[in-house]
Amino acid sequence: MAHIDFTGTAPVLKSNQNANPAIVSSAVIYCLRCLIQDDIPLNSGVLAPVTIHIPEGCFLNPTPNPDPVLCPPVAGGNVETSQRVVDVLLGALKVSAASQGTMNNLLFGRPSSSDRRGFGYYETIGGGSGATSEGPGADALHTHMTNTRLTDPEILEQRYPVQLRECSIRKGSGGKGRHDGGNGMVKEIEFLEDLDLSLVTSRRTSQPYGLAGGGPGSSGVNRIRRKDSSAFEDLPHACQTKIQAGDILRIETPGGGAFGPHSPSLDKD
Repeated sequence: MAHIDFTGTAPVLKSNQNANPAIVSSAVIYCLRCLIQDDIPLNSGVLAPVTIHIPEGCFLNPTPNPDPVLCPPVAGGNVETSQRVVDVLLGALKVSAASQGTMNNLLFGRPSSSDRRGFGYYETIGGGSGATSEGPGADALHTHMTNTRLTDPEILEQRYPVQLRECSIRKGSGGKGRHDGGNGMVKEIEFLEDLDLSLVTSRRTSQPYGLAGGGPGSSGVNRIRRKDSSAFEDLPHACQTKIQAGDILRIETPGGGAFGPHSPSLDKD
């Protein structure tokens, strides 16, 4: 039997980062399946020997309100908070350092008008995974609760008014340790038309933690260079903004935490 207790979790948030018991249960099932060596079915039977306690009124179990306007928003809880729940569980079990802890949600598009059709594009962007006692974290991949893949560059540019200027590994962003954390990604997009842009990201002010003395991964960064500017400016971790043709968006995703203390003897020339 296992008892997972979320007592001490912070109260309901004003933002949309609240989750609910269903999201938390999914994260718990994911962690347990990662620990089980057998290839078992994905169903609630995984939780048969497990009890989960989530205090009502915390941001993982908001008290519902009959008025939809007053209900705590949970949109970001599914994509962002779920990632952090997994990090907490794997860290508490001393299995893995923190991974990037975000899905780096990117959305852009335009509404329909009399002379052209509207569209919406949504993707999540990979980052670094946390290292374990058995080896380093992986670079530039979708971690844990993310269940999407990146659009191929050729398809992206063919179907949408954008040019992909860079898609690369963010070197040096993984934590340093006996086993280094995985590196994040760099994605730079130039927009060819005026559009609406939304970002829902996290780990922009905090760092994915290391485990067993390992160093943390680097925080993520969102930047934009307007068409009439020569310099990039920072964007908030969650924002909506108008895009003009010629604007360039640069997203640098977080790296994963390291496992074990770093030894200078491990450095390469």
